[in-house]
Amino acid sequence: MTYYHIRPATEQDFEAILGLIKELALFEKAPEKVTNTVEQMKAEQDYFQALVAEKPDGEIIGFALFYFVYYTWVGKSLYLDDLYVKEAYRGQKIGSKLLDKVIETGRENNCKRIRWQVLNWNKPAIDFYKKLGADLDDEWLNCDLE
Repeated sequence: MTYYHIRPATEQDFEAILGLIKELALFEKAPEKVTNTVEQMKAEQDYFQALVAEKPDGEIIGFALFYFVYYTWVGKSLYLDDLYVKEAYRGQKIGSKLLDKVIETGRENNCKRIRWQVLNWNKPAIDFYKKLGADLDDEWLNCDLE
C-alpha cells in the first residue's frame, strides 16, 4: 500500500498535472487532442480547481480537476473534468479518496449536482461509478465545438 495524501493543487503542480493529463489522453486513445500547456494553465487557473494525490517524496500520482457550473434545471453544480491515477497506483482507493474530496467540495459549496463523464468502453471506471451510486445516462451525447 502506497502512502499518500490529498491536497489542493498549486501552480507548482501544473507540470505534473499536465503530464497526468497526457497519460490519461493516451489511455483514452486520443493523445493528439491535448493542446493545453503549463503556461496556459497558469494563465487560466482562475477557471478550475484541482486536487492532487502526492507521495511523501513529492511525486504526484493522481489528480482530480473540476470547476463550478450552473445547470438551469438544478442550479449551482460542480463538474469533474478529469480524475486520473497512475496505473501503478490503481486499486489502492486513491481514486475513491480523490472523488470523496471532490464530493466534499461540492457539498461545502452548496452544489446541487456533481457531474462527470466516462467513456462507454471504460468498464472499470463505469463499475467504480456505479458502485458509488452514480446515475449513468446513456441518452445524452456530447457536443463539442472547437
